[in-house]
Amino acid sequence: MKVTRDKTENSQAFLTVEMEPAEVEEAMEEAYRQLAPRTSVPGFRKGKTPRAILERHLGRDRIMEQALNQLLPKAYEQAIQEQGITPIAQPKIDVTQVEPVTFQVVVPLRPEIELGDYQQIRLRPETAEVTDAKIDDVIEELRRQQAAWEPAERPLGDGDLAVIDITADAGGEQFLNSSGVQYQLLRGSRTPVPGFAEELEGLSKGEEKEFKLPVPDDFPKKEVAGKEASFKVKIAGVKEQKLPELDEAFVKQINPDFDGVEKLRKEIGDSLRRTAEEQSRVDFEQRLVEAVAEKSRVEYPPFFVEEEIDSIFAEQTNRMQMNEKALEQYLKTMNKTQDELREELRPAAVKRVTSALVLSKVAEAEKIETTDADVEAEINEMLEGVPENANADKEKLREHLDTQQSRDSIRHMLVTRKAIERLKEIAQGPEPEKKTKAKEEKDEH
Repeated sequence: MKVTRDKTENSQAFLTVEMEPAEVEEAMEEAYRQLAPRTSVPGFRKGKTPRAILERHLGRDRIMEQALNQLLPKAYEQAIQEQGITPIAQPKIDVTQVEPVTFQVVVPLRPEIELGDYQQIRLRPETAEVTDAKIDDVIEELRRQQAAWEPAERPLGDGDLAVIDITADAGGEQFLNSSGVQYQLLRGSRTPVPGFAEELEGLSKGEEKEFKLPVPDDFPKKEVAGKEASFKVKIAGVKEQKLPELDEAFVKQINPDFDGVEKLRKEIGDSLRRTAEEQSRVDFEQRLVEAVAEKSRVEYPPFFVEEEIDSIFAEQTNRMQMNEKALEQYLKTMNKTQDELREELRPAAVKRVTSALVLSKVAEAEKIETTDADVEAEINEMLEGVPENANADKEKLREHLDTQQSRDSIRHMLVTRKAIERLKEIAQGPEPEKKTKAKEEKDEH
């Protein structure tokens, strides 16, 4: 067997392996011995068919396939031992020719991370501000949620609710025909097509209007997508929102325990502040890890990203509670294939993989560890979130968290968390000392 290491890049070793004819013949003979007892050939008992006749009966390719199934794994193991390679996952093996048997192997290797001088990074979290204007916005949204729609004897304006009869066709195909539809007029809306809302603005009850608009290329109904549509609309009614007064009665509708408008404003402010502080923390940590990554060299096998895409894709479909049929309908609505959707996730997957590898290297550099007691404390904290009346669920969760796989995952999470906290300590510490030329020369010696 001849092994050539063609190149090593992206934490992958690329090998070409050429088998000796004697090795292939031995594998072919072994394949014959395995297939003969399982193959019925007219005129011969199973297991007694001569090899030449079995090859004619099954075809040489079938014998070769069986031989390669036995040969390649052994040859691969021998090749990586010869090259001193330690793989971290299954290789990709492609047979390029059979005379002589030659195959190419792509072997995933351990990622390489070289940290930059992260000790010099200085960052501060952004201040989480909650203004009166933001509180006012939330209160206005609450009022809109509690608002009533009342008939209005005036032309349609932005935000009004129109009751309409509508027909629409494009390219001779009717795709809308409804009466008594309630349509909220919002400038900039893309429903049913861009520009539709603006065409209705200023119309009054009883008025009719005909107009044409282009249908977007990504319109769900492909038979009319990209064509010009003709609309005919009659305004059957105009309604406007009547917001409730901002008084004691309104506050009680929101929460019976709130005493007065000021209590409502305080609760909203506190909630916004908690959200803003949490977002500030998340943004700060993300900026910090990205800053460390920018200073570092990170190289890893491409399958890391593919696995992360799988993970993000699963997270999204689970969050949206989409089964296979729902996913198919969603993709149809978005006018995208699953591969296109996965490709859109690639930048996020790359960022997550890079961040995880950088943080693992920081933890190594800072000698960050977790103990069994740390893991146990984290498990107990997780269990505290289970309601007291759900003892059975609590026991099941305890059993799950007590598995070695779960404990290892928790341990990794805690190490990552500690690494981030260490980076925050460094980034918010005093400004690093500027080295003079004399000090740099001294450090070099």
